[in-house]
Amino acid sequence: MTTTYLCPADGTRSPVDSDAWCCPVCRGPWDLDFDASPVPLTSLSRRVHSLWRYEEALPLPAPPVTSLGEGRTPLVPLTPSVSAKLDFLMPTLSFKDRGAVLLAELALRLGPERVIADSSGNAGTAVAAYCARAGLPCTVYVPEATSPKKTEQIRAHGARLERVPGDREATALAARAAAGTPGTFYASHVHNPYFLHGTKTYVYELWEDLGGRLPEAIAVPVGNGTLLLGAALAIAELYGHGLITDRPALIAVQAEAVSPLATAFHAGADELVAAAEPTPTLAEGIAIPNPPRARQILSAVRESGGTFLTVTEVQLRAAQLDLAARGLFVESTGVACWAAVGGWTDRSVVVPLCGAGAKTGLAAPDPHV
Repeated sequence: MTTTYLCPADGTRSPVDSDAWCCPVCRGPWDLDFDASPVPLTSLSRRVHSLWRYEEALPLPAPPVTSLGEGRTPLVPLTPSVSAKLDFLMPTLSFKDRGAVLLAELALRLGPERVIADSSGNAGTAVAAYCARAGLPCTVYVPEATSPKKTEQIRAHGARLERVPGDREATALAARAAAGTPGTFYASHVHNPYFLHGTKTYVYELWEDLGGRLPEAIAVPVGNGTLLLGAALAIAELYGHGLITDRPALIAVQAEAVSPLATAFHAGADELVAAAEPTPTLAEGIAIPNPPRARQILSAVRESGGTFLTVTEVQLRAAQLDLAARGLFVESTGVACWAAVGGWTDRSVVVPLCGAGAKTGLAAPDPHV
């Protein structure tokens, strides 16, 4: 069966080599009509240490040209109930490498004149790095307030940087306006489903490391929901292939300051509802007021038996310091899940430590305290 883009809202299809970065009918993000095959657990120890060890589950065949050996990050117990997956130990120091490598690999095979991306920092850095690996010209759009350490990293990989006045939403709109330029591949970690098929390897690694099972719950920070939706994809595949017997609950974590999905979830809504006006947050990577895949995210959490939790700025600061005291220096977005579930004792849960503290530095003390 040929792999195609598929709109989950209206069923529109498009070939994956088309320039249509979103559904031309509803302008929503694509899913991928792709059938993964079962991954043989017993043969994995002999395979390459990158995402392509799960080649049966990936929509791009091996061997990859753009891989930097991403994946296979350590799983470390922090308490008897809570373990952390150290995804900040990726080539660009964030979990976004999982999806960016598939976007760059797809772009390389399609041969565009240029690649563009928009990001609050980490996804743009990852796309810049993998485009450098692929030899593809790249432009990354970021909000003007993006951490200087992240913009420096983007530039270091040779990408052109476009600072956009305003917030993350304004940045996305600027990139989408440029996405229609002929010869452009829009490496959107939100709209392009190849990114989700990269992030799903996070759960395949958990399954492998835990000997063919998954924890009772998987906590993920949620802005645009790319890690959560990738996790949901992997869980569905593993369960559908009979490789797990129990599906974990997905625990979605947002900053209280920007929590449109948590508001909608607890209101029982299927879509975003009128939420409180977003305010600045230390968790810049998940400060997304209007995630395009909101309906899919809410549905995935409900179907898993999970929930949404929110954390305050005080909790984020405390969690960053607490993890640092345990030997793990993580950026303030990446500590959100530890802030939310680090004290759990009633069931096993894994939290991702998504980005290195070197990307943002230590969160400044609250001036009001």
